[in-house]
This record gives sequence, C-alpha cells and structure tokens, in this order.
Amino acid sequence: MTAPTSGTRPDDARRHNRAALLRRLHVDGPCTRATLATELGLNRSTIKAVVDGLAESGVVTEAVPTRRSGAGRPSLLVLPEPQSAVVLAVDVRVDQVAMAMVGIGGQILGRHSWNLHRTTRLPGEVITHVAESAQLLRDELGVTEQGVGVSVPGVVRRRDGMVHEAPNLGWREVALGSRLSAVLGRDAQVGNDAELGALAEHLRGVAREVSDLVYLSADVGVGGGVIAGGRPLRGTGGYVGELGHLLVRPGGRDCFCGAQGCWETEVGEPALCRALGLAEDTPRGVLVAELRTLAAVPGRADLLLGDYAGWMVAGLVTVVNMLAPELVVLGDLFAALPPSVVARVRDDVQQRSLVSRAVGGTRMETSPLGRDGKLVGAAELAFEPVLGTV
Repeated sequence: MTAPTSGTRPDDARRHNRAALLRRLHVDGPCTRATLATELGLNRSTIKAVVDGLAESGVVTEAVPTRRSGAGRPSLLVLPEPQSAVVLAVDVRVDQVAMAMVGIGGQILGRHSWNLHRTTRLPGEVITHVAESAQLLRDELGVTEQGVGVSVPGVVRRRDGMVHEAPNLGWREVALGSRLSAVLGRDAQVGNDAELGALAEHLRGVAREVSDLVYLSADVGVGGGVIAGGRPLRGTGGYVGELGHLLVRPGGRDCFCGAQGCWETEVGEPALCRALGLAEDTPRGVLVAELRTLAAVPGRADLLLGDYAGWMVAGLVTVVNMLAPELVVLGDLFAALPPSVVARVRDDVQQRSLVSRAVGGTRMETSPLGRDGKLVGAAELAFEPVLGTV
C-alpha cells in the first residue's frame, strides 16, 4: 500500500488514506498507529489525523492490548468498530440459502438460512425470501447494511450481476443483481460462488500469504476460483472458473450443462455418494458423517475412494498445468474427504503434472472456512466499494 502522489488534492488524499487504513484493519486486524504508519507509508501526523477522524466518527476505537510484553506504557491498538460498517452477505446454494450481516473486520453479527427444494428454487421466490430475511436481520440486530454481496453457483456477469446460467439451480438469464438491488434498496454485487470462495481463502483463509492460488469446491457441481498475482482472475465479462466442466471422460455421464463426461460428473456430490455406495440424493449431513467414519478405519477410504481420487487427479493435473498455482485449496465436500485421500491426490498431482514437478510440488490444503467460505467471500465482495465511503 502506498501513499497518494504529491499532485493529489487534499480531499482525495484524505479519502485515499482513510480507505487504505480501514482496509488494512478490516483484512489484517487491529494494530498500533506506528504499524499503520510503516505499512501504509504515511507519516505519524497523517496517521494521527486519520485515526482521530475515524474515532470521532465512531468507526474505530483504541484500546490497550490484552497481552502485554516488556516494561513501560503499551502502545494502543486501533480496532475497527464492527457495527460502523455492515454488509449483507448471501450465499445461494443448490440446497440452501445462507445469509449474514457482517461488520467491518469480518465479524458475523447475525445469520439466517433456509433450505431450498425444487419448488422453492425459482428466482422470484429466492429474491422475496432474501428481502424478508434481510429485514428480519435488520430488526433483530438494529443495523442497516451499506452494501450487499451475493454468491451464486453459476456463470455470472460481474458488471451487473446477470446470472447467465446456473444449471444446478435451473436458472437461466436471471437479472439477479438488478432485481435484488431494487428490492433491497442498495447495490447488490453478485459473483460466482467458487470465485468468491477463492477471495475468502485469499483474505481470511489458508491462502492469506499466497498470490497465486486455485480454489476448488465440490457441491452438487464443481467450481473453481483463481487468484493470479494477488488479484481475482475474472476473464472476459467476468465469466471464468467453470472448471467443473473440463471434459475428462468423453462419452461419460450426462452433465447439467448439456455435455457429457464433465469433471463434475465424476467428482461432484452424486459421484461421491456413488463411490460410497449411497444413494445420489443422500442428505449432506449423512454423507459427511459417512466420510468421517470412513477416515477412522485405516485403508478403508483409499479402497472405496480410489477411483474417485483418480478422477480428482485427472482434472487437477490439467488445472495445475494450465494455471501453475502455488497453492490449491479444496473447499466444501472436497474439504471433508479423509486426509489419506487428499494426500494421495496431492502426491499423484505432484508426480503427474509437468508444472508441479518443475516448481518442486504444488501445495494442496483443505479449506478451514467450512461451508461459510462463500458467505465470507460474498461479504468481502460487498465491502470492496463500501470501505471507500465509510
């Protein structure tokens, strides 16, 4: 983070410094004024003016650290006030919608969720329920959101939140961004769920210090998000990340997208159920419990999930060869796989990928964020424009 150039107008410079300081506190947490000055490249008088102004507005507070070291008076920590800037995060999944009010600093202030069935997946019904639930959260918490971020498992045009296609939801050409903005009364940012999962891991998960990563999530479908050079890779029009539709098995199973043999038909939730000898519509909780039981029996997971792991490797080798990430993060159901299966997949990818061998092995980790990953990413999407206006 650098200070604005000398030719910047004073008002612009103040706004820039204020936004930069808030983003630092929002993403990396409380720190001292001295640390802020060093990291943001600003002098102490400028930091004092910015912190004092934010404190007067109730956006930040200063407090003595709970852990003290050394003699003398401890330096005060600058902390963001969570309720001074709040966003609404919405994660639309195939089976459920999860919502949360999130305060600056990433604190979840309150949440609500409900299950989706075939008859309740219609876009209009989801939008209406989101609006009603948002009002319930406002009333319960006594806060009003300044921005909205939405995660959707589909091909999303980032410019206006148009969901071109979400096959597993049965949606096509849904103007989700504009429709939600109209009913909520504030701008709704909409993104692909896996892209937002990658953003969450990069800012608040296992990939905080990583500039090049691929996030892969398995639900009913499979999606991917890419961070390249520290920035989300979004492609033309924002359409990128449909890694689940890599062709891995010509002439294979029919896919929701209309093709045959897509990667998600071999490693998505139905495929994982088949590998475990369960019905394809087995409830998620039962499936996860079965995976945990399996992990407790030495060798059992490798036996039952050997072919499944092979199909994971088949797609991942292509992904790693194409994108050369430093880290691959496995989310959702992939994160619930037994550790021995994840280790096997990692080792096989490292051996079979030309790029992975060249760089000494591609790291692979499971997500620590659980099912909240995409909700966290939706919140960060909403905060992007909000932090500049607080």
